[in-house]
Amino acid sequence: MSQPEDTFLSHLFELRDRLIRVLLSIGIVFLCLFPWAKELYALLAKPLLASLPQGGQMIATDVVGVFLVPMKVTLMLAFLIALPYVLYQIWAFVAPGLYAHEKRLALPLVAASVVLFFIGMAFAYFLVFPTVFGFMAKVAPEGVAWMTDIEKYLSFVMSTFLAFGVTFEVPVVVIVLVQMRIVKLATLKEWRPYVIVGAFVVGAIFTPPDVISQLMLAIPLCLLYELGMLMARFVSKPDAEPAASEQSPDKT
Repeated sequence: MSQPEDTFLSHLFELRDRLIRVLLSIGIVFLCLFPWAKELYALLAKPLLASLPQGGQMIATDVVGVFLVPMKVTLMLAFLIALPYVLYQIWAFVAPGLYAHEKRLALPLVAASVVLFFIGMAFAYFLVFPTVFGFMAKVAPEGVAWMTDIEKYLSFVMSTFLAFGVTFEVPVVVIVLVQMRIVKLATLKEWRPYVIVGAFVVGAIFTPPDVISQLMLAIPLCLLYELGMLMARFVSKPDAEPAASEQSPDKT
């Protein structure tokens, strides 16, 4: 067997082994959390339940929904708990092929991305959900029983978590664009008015149709864009080319 084919197969075997480790880690955490699946869903539904009128409750229109929905919540939490290990496996697979200066940049950015995504989810859970659900409870017409299906609630929560998690990644995206010299910092400053308009458009698309929730997504998006430009100023590449020692992949 030729050396290129042997190298390719060895990478495939390594990728297979790391995928197995990732799935096993998520599965083990899921099994540990399984006995508390109902409590985990109750915790996720707490912002809505707290806003419902006295005696209000959620409903399940699917026969197996009362079982599957808590399982989905538990699986999602298991993935989040195992995420550091998952990222470590990804890093261990790709790191040998990176240059030294790419390693120095990639590792902090990956760590910052995870932290910012979690912060975005926490922002949605502790601030956005109580505000939105409280507003909906107040505008519900008299005589209307405001209840929601647990499957639809989970879908709403997941999409909101994703929207705010991705929104909080804006500083990392800005830094990468500047560091890779795809966009100049001066150009990003010129784009500021368009970013502000785009932030409110994104807020209108990915949030419920009320002004408060739209503002709670658009304003952080604008502030995070400014934060990304501020941080990019300190980590942007110098004009000089990287040292010769960094021009070949670090295989150690």
